[in-house]
Amino acid sequence: MNPFESSASLKMQGEFNSSDTHKYSVILPTYNERKNLPVIVWLLANMFKEQKLAWEIIIVDDASPDGTQEIAKQLAKVYSEDKIVLRPRSGKLGLGTAYIHGLNFVTGDYVIIMDADFSHHPKFIPHFIRLQKAHNLDIVTGTRYKSTSTPYLADATPGGVHGWDLKRKLVSRGANFLAATALGPGVSDLTGSFRLYRLPVLRHIITETVSKGYVFQMEMMVRARALGYSVGEVPITFVDRIFGESKLGADEIVSYAKGVWTLFIGV
Repeated sequence: MNPFESSASLKMQGEFNSSDTHKYSVILPTYNERKNLPVIVWLLANMFKEQKLAWEIIIVDDASPDGTQEIAKQLAKVYSEDKIVLRPRSGKLGLGTAYIHGLNFVTGDYVIIMDADFSHHPKFIPHFIRLQKAHNLDIVTGTRYKSTSTPYLADATPGGVHGWDLKRKLVSRGANFLAATALGPGVSDLTGSFRLYRLPVLRHIITETVSKGYVFQMEMMVRARALGYSVGEVPITFVDRIFGESKLGADEIVSYAKGVWTLFIGV
């Protein structure tokens, strides 16, 4: 008997007869993403179907006033409530705590974190999964600043950024250079938020992480290296959001600089 055809295996795979018995949970924090959410969910659902993977999307909405939650409820009716899981919160409580909240409802053994605004295209997720499997990695993170994957992946294409003005590009490059110089984390894109984690690894790292907001992503990578977890990188193309406004402001930039200093003296 083919072990991948057992009832337990097929239950884990969902409706697909696939040799990949893992289930992938996407945690999608949202705030005012009413226009973006239906499209990103459609892209994710199609990608998982094409790859014959078991999946779910945990939507953590911070009380969006634009009707994001109503859209999420409609999507749950379309794709089923076991695929689209809405777990809202009472207000804007921060990116890090959104992931912690989402983890309480994850049923997969791998977790993907990404933005809901098309900055992160689901087409890169199969590359994340292939790299993870090939090298048995704990974490795979997307990078805008490399032309090849680490470890090497044959069909990876150069990373990049589209839709940013020169000022924003300089801020991002400067933030990564500052962190790389001070902390030596061994990854090229610390401020990115498109990643694949083994579930136990994410649970462990997140309990060690104390930062809030955009500093949270940087600290996660620094903590991962300090704890001895293996990290791979896949080049991605980052596209600035189509609908809505960027949530990055001067306060976040100042907080990031403080966060680098805190990690420098504390990790």
